[in-house]
Amino acid sequence: MNSDELNVKIRARGQEFFKSISGEAPSIFNKGWWTGKVMDWAMRNEDFKVQLFRFVDVLPYLNTSESLTKHIQEYFGGEGQDIPSVLKWGAKSSGWGGGLAGKLMAKSIRSNIESMAKQFIIGENIKQAQKSLNKLRKDNFAFAVDILGEATVSEAEGEQYKQSYLELLDGLASSQGSWKALGAEGDKDWGYAPKINVSIKPSALYSQARPSDFAGSVAGICRRLKPVALKAKEIGAHLCIDMEQYKFKDITIEVYKRLRADADLKDFHELAIVLQSYLVDTDNDLEELLSWSREQGLPIAIRLVKGAYWDYETVIAKQSGWKVPVYVVKAETDAAFERQSRKILENSDICYYACGSHNIRSIAAVMETAIELNVPEQRYEFQVLYGMAEPVRKGLLNVAKRVRLYSPYGEILPGMAYLVRRLLENTANESFLRQSFAEGTDTDKLLEDPVITAKNEKAARPPQEKPQGKVPPFVNESFADFTLLEEREAFPAAIKEVRNEMGGVYPLIINNKEVITDDRLTTVNPADPDEVVGHVCQASRQEVDQALNGAREALPMWRDLSPEDRANYLFKAADIARKDIFKLSAWQVLEVGKQWNQAHADVGEAIDFMEYYAREMLRLGTPRRMGRAPGEVNHLFYQSKGIAAVISPWNFPLAISCGMTSAALVTGNCVLYKPAGVASVIGYGLAEIYRQAGIPDGVFHYIPGRGRIIGDYIVEHPDVSLIAFTGSMEVGLRIVNKASVVYPGQLQVKRVIAEMGGKNATIVDDDADLDEAVLEVLYSAYGFQGQKCSACSRVIVLENIYDKFITRLVEAAKSVKIGPAEDPQCYMGPVVDKSAQEKILEYVDVARQEGSILYSSEVPDKGFYVPLTIVDGITPEHRIAQEEIFGPVLAVMKARDFDQAVEWANSTQFALTGAVFSRSPSNLEKARKDFRVGNLYLNKGSTGALVERQPFGGFKMSGVGSKTGGPDYLVQFLDPRCVTENTMRRGFAPIEEDDDWVA
Repeated sequence: MNSDELNVKIRARGQEFFKSISGEAPSIFNKGWWTGKVMDWAMRNEDFKVQLFRFVDVLPYLNTSESLTKHIQEYFGGEGQDIPSVLKWGAKSSGWGGGLAGKLMAKSIRSNIESMAKQFIIGENIKQAQKSLNKLRKDNFAFAVDILGEATVSEAEGEQYKQSYLELLDGLASSQGSWKALGAEGDKDWGYAPKINVSIKPSALYSQARPSDFAGSVAGICRRLKPVALKAKEIGAHLCIDMEQYKFKDITIEVYKRLRADADLKDFHELAIVLQSYLVDTDNDLEELLSWSREQGLPIAIRLVKGAYWDYETVIAKQSGWKVPVYVVKAETDAAFERQSRKILENSDICYYACGSHNIRSIAAVMETAIELNVPEQRYEFQVLYGMAEPVRKGLLNVAKRVRLYSPYGEILPGMAYLVRRLLENTANESFLRQSFAEGTDTDKLLEDPVITAKNEKAARPPQEKPQGKVPPFVNESFADFTLLEEREAFPAAIKEVRNEMGGVYPLIINNKEVITDDRLTTVNPADPDEVVGHVCQASRQEVDQALNGAREALPMWRDLSPEDRANYLFKAADIARKDIFKLSAWQVLEVGKQWNQAHADVGEAIDFMEYYAREMLRLGTPRRMGRAPGEVNHLFYQSKGIAAVISPWNFPLAISCGMTSAALVTGNCVLYKPAGVASVIGYGLAEIYRQAGIPDGVFHYIPGRGRIIGDYIVEHPDVSLIAFTGSMEVGLRIVNKASVVYPGQLQVKRVIAEMGGKNATIVDDDADLDEAVLEVLYSAYGFQGQKCSACSRVIVLENIYDKFITRLVEAAKSVKIGPAEDPQCYMGPVVDKSAQEKILEYVDVARQEGSILYSSEVPDKGFYVPLTIVDGITPEHRIAQEEIFGPVLAVMKARDFDQAVEWANSTQFALTGAVFSRSPSNLEKARKDFRVGNLYLNKGSTGALVERQPFGGFKMSGVGSKTGGPDYLVQFLDPRCVTENTMRRGFAPIEEDDDWVA
């Protein structure tokens, strides 16, 4: 049968299906009910839809009537808020804050939304679930049970998730004897299918699962999933491994293959996996899985679905600079579903197929394709979601008989997250159910071949024009994508290459020439101090003078070079770094102990600085016409300040070094670059990048040296016009003080740009999403061992949620592995050197004296490790709440309310970064206004600022100067000039087009 003939049959079957359910509608679209009215409004009002879904998300956390009414007012009671009539009475009632009318309405809204959630959930416990399943089976529907809640923040929660499934299987096993087989005699539904069918989310079994640690993630998941699979085998159940976010896709497939081929499970043919048609990879994944099945001689089972995380995958990919992994045209997903369904059905001898869709076109296509291929009925079934598309499931039961309902059960808290996903699916513009049952789209259009639909939609889109002959707009460098095998393999290869090069002597670079000195500083691997990274030559005042002489000679040429030419040097340097990004990252792994993702992000930020500042110089390099008065022309333009001293830190050894040096260079200044001692080899790598980019002699000088010998000498030197510094407050203030003194021969007031650290707080409101807040606080506090100026060192938690938060935080902290940064299993590594280790350990003792240690981890014996430490009982007067520690010590503070939390957050001398986790619009607005820091993150961790997107820098004692990576930063490296020309001659002045005067 050719495709045209098959398509005719598919459309005919689809029309019959539509006729069989004519006049029916899913309950969620029934306007006679509260849910239907609200959903109808949501589909007609995007703003209300956003507010509704956010409110549904936070509802389980609103445990008091005051909290509930407050949030309803904030979400639905604002001025000009367009809401449906079923909400208007309560939301607008005069007694809303505490009156009887408001409380009654709030209770009604909670009840209705919880009822809506329960529509999609078979119960909150096994007893309720069994009751619902009994009813389903009486209606001739089979089931697949899924326990709600995939957000696991600790190994304790992962273990509990496993135990929940073992208990579920035991509970179902005790009931199956009373169930009559569906559609057949005997013990099997339809004569072949187990009565018990369970789905499980693999990532929820192992809290440390992440793509960079592929092998460890697979092993960790298998360790907990195998007992569940063995239990399913023991009781004769079917077990399906769900597919989740794209980042877990390859891990999930490997877990499935590992378990399917396990010696104890080879004879367990009821182990299935889910594939998602909206993923562009799925055609290849399916082909490889089927080939593997044949090669291994192991029958498999596949549930094919369209996919439930489309918005999430699209947003994450665009934020990270990755290729979007999903089809961007909905019809392409539908076409892929039909194509992949056919592939599975063609292999029905070794693959059992579960068709998961509510789309009548898709269902009809599977039915007709199976008939065409003579696939036995016992080799495929149909699955739909419990609580959705009731007419479709009823019509499907009449035609196909073999219908299974995917039936989640669990507590209302994780149930709300599931509900939001279901509501998004139902109300999306391209939702088949919305088009079919809410909008009444013509059935001919709904049954159109998706290949044709996709082709037409793509053809209708206007082509994207690329600007010709211009520098393309700035785009951040992509994050490392460890879902890609080549990127996972690139890191160990680069580390091996770097390790083979380590141990050499690194010279100064002055006037583009190598200078060897007898004084050497040895840098080591902080995870193994016996391993030498390099012996770095140290500059004395004599070498500083050589560099200054070269800079003075080169300055006139470099200063007067066009902005375009200087920018081109940065573009070249960025290209060099980009091509060598993994090796540059590997140096950071071994010299300062940065984890893979942290190191890659550091190099990516360095590239961003060069790309962004080059474009900014092109903008600033064009003289700007000022004023509108006739008879004169005024132009504002900039020139470099002169010679810049750049003194960089070790915690962002390439990014911050590159940011300060590239800003100075592109603005026409000559640079003396003094890197931090413990990161000097990384600094040498930056010097090499500039050398390869062709920066002229005398413009850039790499002069590592001991601060006590050359630090003050550089700062005080009369030829130095500008000092860019990042480091401790004590050193920064010393530089400011020294630079304020005018020395003989000095012709310019020195400019100091200093970023000096922080004591950053994260506020956790009592309505916060703890699944997010716990993991983000953990990452912000302990990513790169807490050695970021933006790291979270105080978490201020409202008392209503305090106990629950710290319990989960401590368990999450106990779950992470500590060890060498080169091992992707390790969440936390060593601190940078011995002195940092000793200082932080002193603060751990202070924490023990001032508060109560909730957790202090074990650490490896060798290396500069300090315990991951959590201390509570801290209030603002404690040293632990005031002093910058620069290490993995987190103070937990209990606040009575949000106002006190903001007050405490502001109670230090620093004002760098902060974060708030809250789902209260009014509290988020209060934080935006009153939480006074340079970078505030709402419902996001306090680290990870990106060039241009989040210009970085603070005030108070956190520093002086404009934000790095922002539109004002380069101006600090420039002196503005204005030239005015009188254009009048003998009373005559040229008339210009924008003159607004009358002669």
